[in-house]
Amino acid sequence: MKNMDLRPNPDELLKQVKVEGTEKGKLKIFFGYAAGVGKTYTMLQDAHDQFDKGRDVVIGYIEPHTRKETMQLVDGLAVLPPKIIEYKNIFLKEFDLEEALKRKPQLILVDELAHSNVEGTRNKKRYQDIEELLNAGIDVYTTVNVQHIESLNDIIKNLIKVVVRETVPDYIFDLADRVELIDIEPVELLKRFEEGKVYKADRIHTAFNNFFTENNLNMLREISMRRTAERIIKENEAKKSGKKNAGRKFMVILDRSNVSAKKIRSTARIAEGFRAPWIAVYVDNVKSDNESKTNNYITRNMLLAEQLGGQVVTLCGEDAALVVSEYAKESDITNIVIGKEINKNIFSKLFHEGLEDKLINLLEDKEFHIIPYTENKRAYKQRGKLSFKNTLELSTVDTIKMIVTLCTASLFSGVIAKIELGGPNIAMIYILSVVIVSRITSGYLYGILSTIIGIIGVTYFFSSPSFSFIFSYIIMLVIALIISTLTIKAKMQAKVSAVREQRTQALYEINKNLITIRGLKGIVRFTNDCIVKTFNRSTIFYLKDPAKGNRGVLKCIEDEEKKRFLSEKEKAVASWVFVNKKSAGSGTDTLMNAGAYYIPLISHDKVLGVIGVSSDKMNLLTQENKIFLQAITTQVAIALESQYIADNQRKMSLEV
Repeated sequence: MKNMDLRPNPDELLKQVKVEGTEKGKLKIFFGYAAGVGKTYTMLQDAHDQFDKGRDVVIGYIEPHTRKETMQLVDGLAVLPPKIIEYKNIFLKEFDLEEALKRKPQLILVDELAHSNVEGTRNKKRYQDIEELLNAGIDVYTTVNVQHIESLNDIIKNLIKVVVRETVPDYIFDLADRVELIDIEPVELLKRFEEGKVYKADRIHTAFNNFFTENNLNMLREISMRRTAERIIKENEAKKSGKKNAGRKFMVILDRSNVSAKKIRSTARIAEGFRAPWIAVYVDNVKSDNESKTNNYITRNMLLAEQLGGQVVTLCGEDAALVVSEYAKESDITNIVIGKEINKNIFSKLFHEGLEDKLINLLEDKEFHIIPYTENKRAYKQRGKLSFKNTLELSTVDTIKMIVTLCTASLFSGVIAKIELGGPNIAMIYILSVVIVSRITSGYLYGILSTIIGIIGVTYFFSSPSFSFIFSYIIMLVIALIISTLTIKAKMQAKVSAVREQRTQALYEINKNLITIRGLKGIVRFTNDCIVKTFNRSTIFYLKDPAKGNRGVLKCIEDEEKKRFLSEKEKAVASWVFVNKKSAGSGTDTLMNAGAYYIPLISHDKVLGVIGVSSDKMNLLTQENKIFLQAITTQVAIALESQYIADNQRKMSLEV
């Protein structure tokens, strides 16, 4: 009975939880199919109703429309002054997030959910501002049109031939507690345009010709109704079962083209319809070059897949079809979404079997969803060709290596010729020299040069030109180039394998050491040492929110970085990560001007700490580095949670 008396009071625990965690605010979206249907007007009317009920209502930002009826509804409600930002000698008005968080009303109105903030604000997109407001416990009203929903971007483009640049991730739309569809007949909307109630007179003619035609409006209206209906069906099914469709699992295959985004959106829509999980897979087969353009495609596509609710997986292997098929079998994938180029030339079809055809042959029991496209995939086609960019640079060391190798081959060929063992043997010696040059130098340039120089050398010193001779050495040139390419490819494969092996070994060592380390200080010290050693970057580790006085444990490579890491600006970024449970800082869309990339350590939806890794604009962390850092922080979060549990058990034992 005495031990029972020592147990904590449930009411006290409940009070503690309420103090430590703030209940999230509720989001209501006023949803329409086009500008002018009445979203902002209805939102302001609803806000007045809430104000009359005694709630603290503030207008955070309302788009400055020319509609008198709408703007009249602003009167009577508190208005938060906009933030004035100078951008390219123009003063722009933006929603003032900082003041809204300080004011902290019960309900705030923020128009235009899909708006992109001007450079210099905290977040890149307005929906990120709204997420912060919700995390702070503030209810939010906002507006958005159907064409701004990310997964519908391709459908809108195909139907009305208009590309929408500003989009909102689907999870934001699904996050809303309520979605109110604002709908009027397209004919009535067009009358509003003609009367000048939506746009100024000088913009009406352009609007009618480009976007606001009756046919376009009818299609947009249909899509908005379907999207709202899908949301209602999903909510009803969730209430009944509360589980996802366990019978299906989707996978989409990414590549370095700019059309992967279309495949990702299609997969997200299909998987959402089946309420099934989905995975975005990228195969790094080291055939592609290091062009920043194609690498940017991969990074953007991975981020898009994460935003739409997919899991991103990177695989490594030379044969993409074989790697993907093995992964699909092991992961119980039932449906595969893949793109197919429909404008391939006849020679490509004869001599190169497409990835989709290979996969269909390897995975006969899977369902395939083929997304056709006709865009000129120039960057993707170059993957199967020799790409000489960044491989034709001269190097003094490599030049000396090539000259020494060819001179040695020439001297040895001279000796062979004197003892009358020349002919084909001399050609083989020069081919061997080309292979050696390709092995000990970088890029394709020296393999090509050594081949040409070898042919000239053999021609000048050891034989007389003839038709058969020229034909033989053309074959020699082709063989030498193939051998050179294969050698360089093998070197690249070995390099990538070595890096991945090193990282796998590093994760194993980290996991093994974290199990044996005791105490929070030991875990923090080991993690900092590990990150500095692995990434060669300075790092800081916060166990508690720096806004509450925690300084964090810092390990710098350069003394100059110490002052920057401990600045109030950087502490504010780390504090934001604690509160919002999301990565921020350099290389992200939130507080991107920071000097480091901050990542939270999360376990059971609770932030156990935040790690900051040095990353400025000139030396950003790559997507691959971020994924590896995420793997490390996951291990660290598990170790911290285990340590907290052990400390609590020890404390309870002492109390007993």
